[in-house]
Amino acid sequence: MKNLSEMKGLIFDLDGVLVSTEQNHFMAWQKTANLLNIEFTEEENENLKGVSRIDSLKYILNLGNVVVSDQEFTSLLEFKNEAYLASIENLSQNDCLTGVIELLTKVKEEGKRLAVGSSSKNAKHILKLIEIDHLFDAIIDGNMVENLKPNPEVFQKAAAYLNLSPSECIVFEDAASGIQAAKSGGFMAIGVGNKNIKDLADKYYNDLTEFTL
Repeated sequence: MKNLSEMKGLIFDLDGVLVSTEQNHFMAWQKTANLLNIEFTEEENENLKGVSRIDSLKYILNLGNVVVSDQEFTSLLEFKNEAYLASIENLSQNDCLTGVIELLTKVKEEGKRLAVGSSSKNAKHILKLIEIDHLFDAIIDGNMVENLKPNPEVFQKAAAYLNLSPSECIVFEDAASGIQAAKSGGFMAIGVGNKNIKDLADKYYNDLTEFTL
């Protein structure tokens, strides 16, 4: 394993690593499930971490043994996204997770290249809301990839935008699918804030204040 100080690029997942909007996602999915009279709890929401919007809705429909038409499926996706977007409009830099601003500022000053690699199609909007979008050299989101995690495409594309190879980059993730994506793509995978992925990651930190190059 390479020494951390030799790494030239840092690639961050968004939700659960830079900012936490998990509760916003949960509430939006719960509202969607309520439309279908499906009980959806926080425990079930854990299964949606790192999962695409389409597959998340499929999971909820299977949970309630509910079948909908293609048109209804699309409408439900739109309903969920609108509920989610309405709930995050008041996000600010204060909602960044512990240690994020300090770490990003420090490593940027040290000449490291920074990217976001997120499955979220709202990633750029959220990064603007929390006022850290200017710190990144590349932002790769769900609109820019065909294959979502655990496929490594989002991280490979981020590395390409940084003009670096996967072996020169560290990926920071809080979900098992993200750790799998990073490792299968040849990246060093660092787990953050989710003890369930501690054994999957190359290194693990409770939050970004513990990380140093």
